[in-house]
Amino acid sequence: MSVQYNPTWRYSGNQMKRWRTKANVTREELGAASNYSPDTIKAMEQGVRMPTARALDAADELCHAEGLLSAAKDYVKAEKFPPRAQDFMQYEREAISLWSYEVTLIPGLLQTRAYATALIGNHCPPLDEETVEQRVGARMERQDLLSRTPLVALSFVLYEAALQVPEVDKKQLLRLLEMGCQNNISVQVLPFSRAISAGLLGPMVLLETRDRERLAFTEGPSASELTSEPEVVSSHTERLSMIRMEALSAQESALFIERMAEEL
Repeated sequence: MSVQYNPTWRYSGNQMKRWRTKANVTREELGAASNYSPDTIKAMEQGVRMPTARALDAADELCHAEGLLSAAKDYVKAEKFPPRAQDFMQYEREAISLWSYEVTLIPGLLQTRAYATALIGNHCPPLDEETVEQRVGARMERQDLLSRTPLVALSFVLYEAALQVPEVDKKQLLRLLEMGCQNNISVQVLPFSRAISAGLLGPMVLLETRDRERLAFTEGPSASELTSEPEVVSSHTERLSMIRMEALSAQESALFIERMAEEL
């Protein structure tokens, strides 16, 4: 898996390392002063993790940087979204219609705050609390799309496996039912009993922008792809059509989810 670097994080982390080395301060000493492990300090210095305000202030004091390291706090901020998803989020904001299929997760637009926190907080490698809160907040902000004026046409199909994981509690199931009652939102379930090979190939999103541009987005554990290539968009559209034909209707899906909620 390739590492995504934020240039500001990397520069600030590099400066923290330079000041620490110049002052003969070890990572262990800086970690103890800022309540982080030496490995976390190393990740910050390499730009893999965001140098936090606490770490920068501790380094500034230990290394006698006279405010030069602490000043980075005004520029180092957690990105709202992971680097590989940022382009998609921009197009999502401009969407006039969106079709989503998920295999193992509840789509971000339909997640409760508790479910989103559980997922993002369990990120690998681990994220610091500030980044988790930032990304959870950004995910909640995305949900403005659900009720934006003019309304966006939204269709969600969920493979049953996405409803069976421990993080999906009664509130999350009720959230799905609530959203499925909106005029512009369709929620369908593809149950195990109707599984087809096209439904096992992974999640996907199709969207259309105000400029009538159609795009396909696929996301995996280590890579994402956003494309407007007609052949790819057409292939994804065909696959989603096959999945929707096998899925329960919106009404049947609501009853399916209701039964699951009653069992919790």
